[in-house]
Amino acid sequence: MKRNKVLVTGASGFIGSAVHSSLVARGRNVCVATRSPISGSTRRASPGLDADADWSAWVEGCDSIVHAAARVHVMHETAVDPLAEFRRTNVHGTLKLAQDAVRAGVRRFVFISSIKVNGEATTPGRAFKPEDPPAPIDAYGISKSEAERALMELGASTGLEVVVVRPPLVYGPGVKANFLALMRWLKRGIPLPLGAIDNRRTLVALDNLVDLLVTCIDHPAASNRVFLVGDGEDLSTPQLLRRLAAALGVPARLVPVPVSWLEAAAALLGKRAMAQRLCGNLQVDISKARQLLGWTPPVSVDEGLRQTAVHFLHSS
Repeated sequence: MKRNKVLVTGASGFIGSAVHSSLVARGRNVCVATRSPISGSTRRASPGLDADADWSAWVEGCDSIVHAAARVHVMHETAVDPLAEFRRTNVHGTLKLAQDAVRAGVRRFVFISSIKVNGEATTPGRAFKPEDPPAPIDAYGISKSEAERALMELGASTGLEVVVVRPPLVYGPGVKANFLALMRWLKRGIPLPLGAIDNRRTLVALDNLVDLLVTCIDHPAASNRVFLVGDGEDLSTPQLLRRLAAALGVPARLVPVPVSWLEAAAALLGKRAMAQRLCGNLQVDISKARQLLGWTPPVSVDEGLRQTAVHFLHSS
């Protein structure tokens, strides 16, 4: 009998839950490993993500895995050695899951990585490509890069089909962190000193990311490939804020403060990374997914922002 069961890890998280919902809606047989109850699937408590975890019971009978579970960005890091903690979960834990999958005869492993593997910024007119040499800077990006390499080596030696997808900033209903903060500021009518920024950044709506991930589960051409993903339209920070404000039904109160002033203030406040995300360029070339998979982002930027805003307004 042909296997068709898909294991989704991290299925109670922002991305994993959306992947799970999409697969259930498409009639797929889904198994999830999570600490929170989820309807419409076979659910078991996660064995955790480290080198000692035993995934054999979860991967048995599965055809493919979408691996969304990870140690992600920690706003207030308390670990003495953050890189070691990221490696424990994102590298060693991921590799143990993949090794157990190989032993169970799983065909394909779809790994959600990060654009941070490519780096933190691009120069104007030069977008990141999947073939670029990895250039991660922070511990999270380094751990994702190392996990990619370990998975590809495992696939080459065992026949496991590995697919890597590197998303940039993901937004959508239920988004947290800085994107949520931007919506709150806009809704409150707080003037933002971001009107003079002239940059370009690629973002990806949650629905677009999920659509590519689901495509990668079965598409023959996805095997042993790395894909970058985005909305297909890059925005400046002021463009994003104006279009997000429109989705929220409020005016965008943007003050044209020189970028050099913003960067200087951010440096004094210890917020260089935030200034880079707001002022710098980070563009992603998604042509590989378009050409090899025939994939097109199904949701426009404005529709993605509308969905995000509607959820925010209904839940705030």
